[in-house]
Amino acid sequence: MGGKTMERDRLDDAMAVLEDMLEKGFPLSVVAFNSVIAACSRLGMGDLDGAQSLWNEMEGRGISPDVVAFSAFINGLSKAGLMEEAYNMFLDMSRKGFVPNNFVYNSLIGGFCYCGKLSDALRQGRMKSAIDMFMDMFRTGLTPDIITYNTLIGGYCKAFDMVRADEFLYKMYASGWEPDITTYNIRMHGFCSSRKINRAVMILDELVSRGVVPDTVTYNTMMNGVCVDILDRAMILTAKLLKLSFLPNVVTANVLLSQFCRQGMPEKALMWGRRLSQFSFCFDEITYKILDRAYQYARRS
Repeated sequence: MGGKTMERDRLDDAMAVLEDMLEKGFPLSVVAFNSVIAACSRLGMGDLDGAQSLWNEMEGRGISPDVVAFSAFINGLSKAGLMEEAYNMFLDMSRKGFVPNNFVYNSLIGGFCYCGKLSDALRQGRMKSAIDMFMDMFRTGLTPDIITYNTLIGGYCKAFDMVRADEFLYKMYASGWEPDITTYNIRMHGFCSSRKINRAVMILDELVSRGVVPDTVTYNTMMNGVCVDILDRAMILTAKLLKLSFLPNVVTANVLLSQFCRQGMPEKALMWGRRLSQFSFCFDEITYKILDRAYQYARRS
């Protein structure tokens, strides 16, 4: 939230400067508009009207958008799920002689893959559009990158089509890309959401064996699993990382400990509390409250 607020403040300042320059009749180039259009697009749906107004102002002054302007606006429209508008701008960009780059294609593919809650039929149609964009990258001489593959894997995971998600994992390998933490997190979340917990656990084990460093998303994904085995593995992984001087987010550790209590296993919460303390893990007030509650539950059972 804080980062969003700071970006909003910077956008307001930049918009004020640009409006002042427009009022005073200073000559402006596309560069002057680009940063403000990009900022509007990053902030999402609520600021796309501002981006559109700037776009119209720019064209009205005879200033032609460049690839940076097109890329920023397409990205904003795609993030907002306005895929018809994003795709039309993509076509306009191509008609005007600009060659879309990986950023543009990844924005469109991401928009088609993560377009909110849709019916199965519409989801399949959007995924087909994402694949069409993926194939178009090859036709234009571009090479899909790890962001492209992760996005497509995530799209199929969101559609609960884990078979197709795995197919794109194999395509990623065949193209010379190694899975990163984002790839692992996406697939773990997909299998947990599909109630295929054993597959999620296998991915967790693979992640550790390959030396990939987990992040907060990894912990939260494991915490949201429906079986205790994942919680155990999450805490084992936490202990291993503490030995390596990697400190997980205390909020995540609190949620994991609390989850043991919710599932009727206060003894496990207390056991892991003791283990974490052995590694000088910095508990906060909430941690102590969780462990105190676990102690009270354990005494009554």
